[in-house]
Amino acid sequence: MKLLIIEDESDLRNALCKGFTKKGYLADTAADGNEGYELAFINKYDLILLDLNLPGMDGLTLLQKIRENDLRQKILILSARSAYEQRIEGLDLGANDYLVKPFDFGELEARVRSLLRRDFTQHNTVIPFGCFRMDTQARLVFTEKDEEVCLTPKEFSILEYLLLNQGRAVSPEELIEHVWESDDCFFSNAVKVHMSTLRKKLGEFSGQEIIINIRGAGYSIKK
Repeated sequence: MKLLIIEDESDLRNALCKGFTKKGYLADTAADGNEGYELAFINKYDLILLDLNLPGMDGLTLLQKIRENDLRQKILILSARSAYEQRIEGLDLGANDYLVKPFDFGELEARVRSLLRRDFTQHNTVIPFGCFRMDTQARLVFTEKDEEVCLTPKEFSILEYLLLNQGRAVSPEELIEHVWESDDCFFSNAVKVHMSTLRKKLGEFSGQEIIINIRGAGYSIKK
């Protein structure tokens, strides 16, 4: 999943980016409201972590601007503004959740997972598919015989996104938006190359095609 962290405190911003990256997320960062505004409208994010006391553009103003254009964007406020009235104001303006600083990273990550799960029917950390199962917390894939399928981080992220969107076709453009960093060095057939190796690795264990290519629509997990 792809996150945008808008936080002006450099130490906290870097710590959050490092922490979520270790957990397998993709993370872009912005140091002020104007930069955050630009990134939020250029790119597609699964969730935005938003500080309120930002230079350039206040967090609440940025929240309102995002909500005017996108009612579905998930936004979690991180703020030192702890008064009850201030939390209510943030939620009323469209935030999905509000966490007061200082906070524990474990709690923050749990809230992020909870918000991201709301669009999916799959609530378990283990997702079965075909003769495989994916452990989204350990970020590992096993066969029904408990053999580990060795995937690169990018291959795992592609497969995870397909599984979380099982039942519909996912286009290459959507995979680029959600699985690749915004500043990645990207080449035109990158999705095809990674998809080819991923399908080959799964096929070595299953003997069948797990990921199907729907012409003109994208990729889907075979049920």
